[in-house]
Amino acid sequence: MKLRLKRLFVRFNNFYVLFAAFFVLWMLFFDSNNLYEQYLSQKKIKDLDQEKEFYIREKALLEKDLKELSSSPELFEKFAREKYMMKKPNEDVYILEED
Repeated sequence: MKLRLKRLFVRFNNFYVLFAAFFVLWMLFFDSNNLYEQYLSQKKIKDLDQEKEFYIREKALLEKDLKELSSSPELFEKFAREKYMMKKPNEDVYILEED
């Protein structure tokens, strides 16, 4: 047992091994780009990519709606009445809400 510990101590008593071990520990735990910060950065990138995909899909839907609304005045009027509660001058509008 003592012989095994002595060989292990001699092997790790080398300056380069100690410096390499210190460097690895420093980079893994104490550096500003440590493992935890890398994990948080990757998570944030993933969340931002998902958000980007959502906005790309929404933009495509809005562009499609805009194209339809610009091509048809009847559809434009329907959209204005439904979304923005617009009405003609001498007209009453009743809003029915479902529970």
